[in-house]
Amino acid sequence: MNSDRTGKIIRVVGGFYYVWCREDGQVYQCRARGAFRKDSFKPVAGDDCSFRLTKAQDVEGYVEAIAPRRNLLIRPPVANVDQALILFAFASPEPNYSLLDRFLIEMRRQEIPSVICFNKHDLAKEADRSRLAACYSRSGCTVLTASILNREGLEEIRGFMKGKTTVLAGPSGVGKSSLTNFLCPDANMEVGQVSRKTERGKQTTRHAELFAAGDNTFFFDTPGFSSLELAGVGREEIKEFFPEFTDYEPQCRFQGCMHIHEPDCGVKEALENGLISRERYDSYVQLVGEASSRRRY
Repeated sequence: MNSDRTGKIIRVVGGFYYVWCREDGQVYQCRARGAFRKDSFKPVAGDDCSFRLTKAQDVEGYVEAIAPRRNLLIRPPVANVDQALILFAFASPEPNYSLLDRFLIEMRRQEIPSVICFNKHDLAKEADRSRLAACYSRSGCTVLTASILNREGLEEIRGFMKGKTTVLAGPSGVGKSSLTNFLCPDANMEVGQVSRKTERGKQTTRHAELFAAGDNTFFFDTPGFSSLELAGVGREEIKEFFPEFTDYEPQCRFQGCMHIHEPDCGVKEALENGLISRERYDSYVQLVGEASSRRRY
């Protein structure tokens, strides 16, 4: 009864760790051994672990050890991710480009491949869809479009996720829970509505949770977020995450040009000529400003 088993933590709620067992496919409610608290180590969803069953009344087992992690995300707090599907909407809520770019940067810093999926393409005009997709395609991203409500574009998403562990991330109201219900019908995730007043979705996912979708396919549904601070990213480093600027930097008058206040800037000229997305450029300026403020303090 108390022999060690191996598994994967699929969610963490209120100090309990729900562990999917590789030996029997069951999920057990576990606590972590005191050694984790002593070492200030916090297991997260996605951790591979060994655990021991117990006859205690208030818990089914204890997590004994955590295997070395391939990677760890802080927000959302998940481990051992192969790739990210960053889900935003064309409308309702309107896309927050700064937030999208922050998540792309965070994934690239972790060397986690990312694909952007814009949901609710039925709510946008063809010209707007094409412009937004082209904007991020020029930045080196793979862009998918879908209407989860109308079951359009979902097989392409399923194909992207097959055989991998994928983290779904994005703000509330863009369709993460609806996508989870499609990929894993047994999940029965609550689907929220978007407020007309705030243009924000209702938070329906309250913790990161790992789901199995068959064919060795796993994915995390994660809580929506409305902000993401890029701690530790310097202003010079930010330029590396805007590769569409590269072709125009040789035309800059000054070496090391930041493409904001400098005269005779090739990037700003490309912006005026419509060769660089205004949304991406404005996001870049905001991120550089935040990085400069952090450096001063």
